[in-house]
Amino acid sequence: MKNSTEPTAVLRAENLTLGYDGPSIIHNLSLTVPEAQVTSIIGPNGCGKSTLLRGLGRLLTPRSGDVLLDGVPLGKQSTRNIATRISILPQTPTAPSGLTVADLVSRGRHPRQKWYQQFSLEDQTVVDDALRATDIAELADTPLEDLSGGQRQRAWISMTLAQETGIILLDEPTTYLDLAHQVDVLELVRRLNRRHNRTVVMVLHDISLAARYSDHIVAMKDGNIVAQGAPADVVTPRLLRDVFGLDAQVVNEPTDGRPHVIPLGHPATVPVGAN
Repeated sequence: MKNSTEPTAVLRAENLTLGYDGPSIIHNLSLTVPEAQVTSIIGPNGCGKSTLLRGLGRLLTPRSGDVLLDGVPLGKQSTRNIATRISILPQTPTAPSGLTVADLVSRGRHPRQKWYQQFSLEDQTVVDDALRATDIAELADTPLEDLSGGQRQRAWISMTLAQETGIILLDEPTTYLDLAHQVDVLELVRRLNRRHNRTVVMVLHDISLAARYSDHIVAMKDGNIVAQGAPADVVTPRLLRDVFGLDAQVVNEPTDGRPHVIPLGHPATVPVGAN
């Protein structure tokens, strides 16, 4: 990608409170997103993971506090400027029927186009690069509805890549995918981070996969951050019990030494003698 060596932006939340129509879900939360790393947000259902991601991408207006991009609140920046710095892929994105992969990825160029400027040769080059980076160039003319779940997710990630943003936010990018396709998508995410210097923040449910593919993990409960840091420091039996109400063993992966979770059950149902 053209901007693979550009410096990444600094994204942080300060005393952030977020909610929808009812009570607040995120409570006075502060977080600095590590630059040029892959960060995964984990936690039980309803703890505020997706709400936080929406706030970081300015899809939700804070009730109090701020999200700052390079020190400037998102609320004081133009939508176009933010769209050239931050791309966000929601959990269940939708597209019009009949849209091809190339058409979808081309839409990622809209924030960088002027009203008087048509789709340029540079835009096409970026789209072609994004398709190659996600290994779906041969599917460019294929309608989205004809793709497998894994291929479709690659197409959406390709669109976010075509935006050429330093920060990519992904809300449960492995949802509805089988294990093989989950690994494919997460390998792609890590490759984009390593090769193209992207800062990635993603919400994941599978703790072991989060530990395997992340540099930094943020664990949430009841709208608050309860732990963050390297996977080995966060994914512990104590945290799994405290945050998820789950008794589990945590062992080191034989390939890379990263933590892997072996569930034992809820505390009240763990067999006598289990460790």
